[in-house]
Amino acid sequence: MWAPVEVRRALKAGANGYLLKNMPPAELLLAIRDVHSGRKAIPPQLAAKLAEHMADDALSAREMDVLALVAGGNRNRDIAAHLFIAEETVKVHVKHIREKLGAKDRTEAIAIAVRRGIIRL
Repeated sequence: MWAPVEVRRALKAGANGYLLKNMPPAELLLAIRDVHSGRKAIPPQLAAKLAEHMADDALSAREMDVLALVAGGNRNRDIAAHLFIAEETVKVHVKHIREKLGAKDRTEAIAIAVRRGIIRL
């Protein structure tokens, strides 16, 4: 299963296309020809899924650090000690993470992040 974050990373890293392994051979051949001629090749179902998340606010590097530690089952106090920041700062980061992911709590934020490919457990 692909995740929009992985596709965006690939394209940002310079990929000119992203193909799915279940693509019909004719579409695969057409995509290869498109990329060879300098165009981008992204299947319509992928493009639609990417468009759904275009407006999503990206998590900052620090928010990614906090999210990874939250997903590891750490308490705010432990996260603060690990990152050498105040516990209140951790709470603010968790709040921003929840807002950006549209999650009602920490657990849902982790589930959304995993589903979108932002983090892996």
